[in-house]
Parts: sequence; C-alpha cells; structure tokens
Amino acid sequence: MADKSRVEIRYCTGCRWLTRAAWVAQELLTTFEDELAEVAIQPGSSGEFAVRLDGGTIWDRKRDGGFPELKQLKQLIRDLIAKDKDLGHSDKE
Repeated sequence: MADKSRVEIRYCTGCRWLTRAAWVAQELLTTFEDELAEVAIQPGSSGEFAVRLDGGTIWDRKRDGGFPELKQLKQLIRDLIAKDKDLGHSDKE
C-alpha cells in the first residue's frame, strides 16, 4: 500500500456537500482501484470543496471556479499517478 496514492476530499458541512463528496470518492475508487490506497472524506466549512492527492491540492472550488467535472478530475489524477491508464469514456471528447 505504500506505493499507492491517497486522495482527500474536503467538503463544506454547512452546504450539505457530503453526498457530492461521497459520489466523487466512489467514482475515484472504482476508476483507480489498483492505484489508490484510500479516499478520505473530510468535513470542512466556509463553502469549501477541495480534492487533494498525496498532500497536494489538485482541485479547489474557490480557486478553480466551482466543482470539478468528474471526467476532468479523473484525467488530472490519471496524469499524476497512472499516465498510461485508459479511462474509457472519460478519455473521449
């Protein structure tokens, strides 16, 4: 497991974004089942929705302007941890 990556999804509890965070976590675990050690869902505040990979922020709702499209998020993660992975329909235009 030491060679596998960790994703953290931090969501605003006041905004009730737990369901969105759980859905994103499920999709990432399904897509990257061989590459990820875990996906952690962390409660936050102040309208935050951020995705971190191995400690680095790859998506921040405030910085990047809204929520990530799942296709885009999967491509970002793939490009960082599994460059040769075929994402199937998520690679299509």
